[in-house]
Amino acid sequence: MSAPRFYCPPPLPSGAHCELPPEAAHHASRVLRLRVGDAVQIFDGRGNALDATLHAINGKRVSLGNLQTCMATAASGLHIVLAQAMCGSEKMDWVVQKATELGAAEIIPIQTRRSVARLAPSRADKRTLHWHNVAVAACEQCGRNELPQLQAPQEMADWLRGMRNAGGGKFILLPGGAGGLQAQPRPQDRVTLLIGPEGGFTGDEANVAQQAGFVPILLGPRVLRTETAAVAGMAAIQTLWGDFQ
Repeated sequence: MSAPRFYCPPPLPSGAHCELPPEAAHHASRVLRLRVGDAVQIFDGRGNALDATLHAINGKRVSLGNLQTCMATAASGLHIVLAQAMCGSEKMDWVVQKATELGAAEIIPIQTRRSVARLAPSRADKRTLHWHNVAVAACEQCGRNELPQLQAPQEMADWLRGMRNAGGGKFILLPGGAGGLQAQPRPQDRVTLLIGPEGGFTGDEANVAQQAGFVPILLGPRVLRTETAAVAGMAAIQTLWGDFQ
């Protein structure tokens, strides 16, 4: 069984001992009930990780010792950007979790005309922090040392204006798409996948996306739910061009 992993905001300690952040300390001592001498691993979300052993537990404080650099990494060599139309809170959490596990480098919540969930500016920061914590937990579980870049929700039209000159492969999932991903040329190290809301993109939104260089694709003959489409699309991309090979 692999050692429990804990996120520690950068920079990672350089000495022989360190303390876990309060939330990680609570999880280690109260939830996992780890004991002195147990092996653990800490990571900073920027690709760095340290192996360690639990040195002491004093109330709410947990200290680590025997810190050693860990060279293993689970980062994807393909830079995948998932632009996900906003959906219900539990579905959006699920998308962030699974996209993190599948190696997304960036996750961008998109506000579309038919988005069921729309966030007021006053709630956007709080929700983005929540998604960050979901991604942290996913990284702890899957062995990934690099957190995906999680952006605040953006209006689709505004985001697409900035994507007109973006490089790499750009794909939008649409009924009546030109074909599957396997029919597309291999992109150069970067893929952006745009997933619509439960009600689908409007005709205007689909047209503007294609004008910005997004190629319409299909993921098989069935209509997928928005959260299913995100995971299926990323898995297909990793299979064709990423680290599923």
